[in-house]
Amino acid sequence: MDAIEFFNTPTNPAHKQYEALRAFYLEGQSATEVAHSFGYTLTSFYALTRDFKQYLKQGNPSSKYFVSTRPGPQSKFDGSQTQQLVIELRKKSLSVPDIKSILDSLGYQISQRSIYNILDQAGFTRLPRRRKKERDENLCGVNLEAPISSMLSYQPETFSSSRGVGLICLLPYLQEYKINQLIESSNYPQTQSLNRYCSLLSFVALKLSKVRRYSIDDVWCMDRGLGFFAGLNVLPKAAWFTSYSHRVTRTMNRTFLQSLHHRWQEYNLWLNPCFGELTEQCF
Repeated sequence: MDAIEFFNTPTNPAHKQYEALRAFYLEGQSATEVAHSFGYTLTSFYALTRDFKQYLKQGNPSSKYFVSTRPGPQSKFDGSQTQQLVIELRKKSLSVPDIKSILDSLGYQISQRSIYNILDQAGFTRLPRRRKKERDENLCGVNLEAPISSMLSYQPETFSSSRGVGLICLLPYLQEYKINQLIESSNYPQTQSLNRYCSLLSFVALKLSKVRRYSIDDVWCMDRGLGFFAGLNVLPKAAWFTSYSHRVTRTMNRTFLQSLHHRWQEYNLWLNPCFGELTEQCF
């Protein structure tokens, strides 16, 4: 690889973001051109520029795109601390995938195989088969502080999820029928930390994952899959949902439902009275 090829074909995510932003702001290329050149969707590139502006407000954004090496350990968690937390979670009758999801949200880097080995060496046997209700009751007994919700910059990462994997399959449909644009142009409230798109999809994530009594069972706050569906690292805590609901008015809901109805008509989508689902009509 020569120098020209290196700058024209960035492979590192941070390098790619830097070159895309440089082409947009310094070279004057349009958002459509930059998104096509660097393999972004137009929506994800706009999210990238939004995050970049937030970094500018906070100070020098160089640390986001240029890594400064520092001596010392790479992880703030040691092995004994990880093992102790794994054992404590298993004592609450949590499965290996559930433990993995919780540890991921807390910043621990550990595989399911490693969790299994820790439990095996500690003398734990496999959990018996349980009904979903029993499993949810065990999750309710977990008392851990969930991380603060923040919008994603969509960098490549690996995480586990016990509840949100299936929801991610719905994201292409939101873009295909431009539901994301309807949400972004709606009158629903938003804040600097959580825009209206992430806010509404947080509610949808809980509804689709069939989370009940979310004020009691707060383990979903740590599920990275549910958070990813809403464009967040994790979903907000229960108090946020109550506060946000109080800010939503009937007029906001009616206006959004009207625009959603027009979108169904635009794409020939209608409610099938026999099956209770949306089907696309072919004319």
